Amino acid sequence: MVSKNQIKLITSLQQKKYRVANQLFFAEGIKVIQELLESNFELVHLYLTLGDFEEVSNDKKTLINESDLKKISALTTPNTCLAVFKIPIQQEINDSGLVLALDSIRDPGNLGTILRLCDWFGINQIICSKDAVDIYNPKVVQATMGSIARVNVNYIDLATFIGQTPLQVFGTFMDGTNIYKTHLPQEGIIIMGNEANGISPEIEKLIKNRLTIPRFGTLQKTESLNVATATAIVLSEFRRA
Repeated sequence: MVSKNQIKLITSLQQKKYRVANQLFFAEGIKVIQELLESNFELVHLYLTLGDFEEVSNDKKTLINESDLKKISALTTPNTCLAVFKIPIQQEINDSGLVLALDSIRDPGNLGTILRLCDWFGINQIICSKDAVDIYNPKVVQATMGSIARVNVNYIDLATFIGQTPLQVFGTFMDGTNIYKTHLPQEGIIIMGNEANGISPEIEKLIKNRLTIPRFGTLQKTESLNVATATAIVLSEFRRA
């Protein structure tokens, strides 16, 4: 059974201010929770409707019914389990190799998908502008499908970082050079912009290497690519050795 206070706390974690205040977040679904349990994330408590997760001690898990799970879930159709974890201390930025920088990404699904892409392509570091969507937003956590456990994410003053980095800085624009015909290094900062407005003017002026994904359609009327789709193409090209 879930107490009223537990319900109040868990549902409050859907909002960033309460996640920050309590230094807690939650994840849903067997796959995501299993990935987090196998990582350095510290489990606070696990709520489940089935007798899974034998590796979790009984004092840290509670068997509940589907009705109670629905009360604490952020999903329209709740899964079979929900786990509360402590938000870890932010790790230092590893600015070697390829680093992905996200300028004001706001959509949780996009950030979650981008994090999965970084996990797939071996990008260990994402740096986000401070106004980007929170990595511990339940929708982001869900969309990462566990990759949140393997990619370091930092929120920083992006302009200051880019102005000081010794690495080459790349950005995606409509008027850049064709990415398919450009020699791309194995180290650098790759910047992807906001869903509606692209890379901000403040960041744009710091970028010396402008890339574009060319349109091949006959009518050339497609305005832009979804940022997660564009990120997949860009990372694939950088990894093409």
